[in-house]
Amino acid sequence: MTDVEDPRPYRDLPMPEVVEGHSRAWLATEPARRQVARPRPSATVMLLREASAGPGVEVFVLRRAATMAFAPGMVAFPGGGVDPRDADQDVPWAGPSPLRWAELLGTGEDVARELVTAAAREVFEECGVLLAGPGPHEVVADVAGPSWRQERQALLDRTQSFGELLARRGLVLRTDLMALRAHWTTPVCEPRRYDTRFFAARMPRGQRADGETTEAERSSWSAPAEVLQHQQVGREILLPPTQVMLEQLREVQDLDAWLAGPVAVHPVRPWPVEHDGRLWMRCPVDAAGHGVPAAVVP
Repeated sequence: MTDVEDPRPYRDLPMPEVVEGHSRAWLATEPARRQVARPRPSATVMLLREASAGPGVEVFVLRRAATMAFAPGMVAFPGGGVDPRDADQDVPWAGPSPLRWAELLGTGEDVARELVTAAAREVFEECGVLLAGPGPHEVVADVAGPSWRQERQALLDRTQSFGELLARRGLVLRTDLMALRAHWTTPVCEPRRYDTRFFAARMPRGQRADGETTEAERSSWSAPAEVLQHQQVGREILLPPTQVMLEQLREVQDLDAWLAGPVAVHPVRPWPVEHDGRLWMRCPVDAAGHGVPAAVVP
């Protein structure tokens, strides 16, 4: 495909070399013989804080371990796939109701419940940040001790659910601390695919993000512009949604206003194209990086 002059709102982003091989093989396969994996529901969270020097924000990022089956060695935000127990209706809940989240996410109420719960669970599992508190207007201040590490491990080995953890600790999930920002689905050429909602949240005061997860080889608080610069010079690898999210975060001046600002979230599913001697991921996004309505994409 070489339709780079298509007037519709597409953006071609560089395809990481690590996925070029199977993308080329998929494109070379007859359409009727192409294998398309079913995308797994997942959620990711952009943890944010004001920049330590000057205006803007910093975001907590992980470099995924080279041994990971999906996106090895790439910079990403904390997140992962939905666990069946994330849909548990007994999860102690505060903030927008599951019905309200269903309206924002464009899903049924049960799916909304599990996506929001999965987002909070994953950010606690992967970096020790708990978006919960003893009441609807409080956030637990310190979750860094040994007993909390045991709670994280119990989630990882599936000996407890996130709802069970909250209930035993007398906490409620603070869903009002999260803001929906985007919805991306892995391209059909990928052997592992995820249907991912991107949430954003301010780092709770008193807590510390540690990145103590076997899924990452490094973690840090970083300025979005710095990560993007590292990508340009080949020091870091980003998948298209991570790049687009970082570009949006690079422009944030007032974190609270940005989190509270409304966003029309439309699904984005990139697809591979080839031109100028290389492969790209064509993304149906507008100039600001937001997904465009399905009516204007093929």
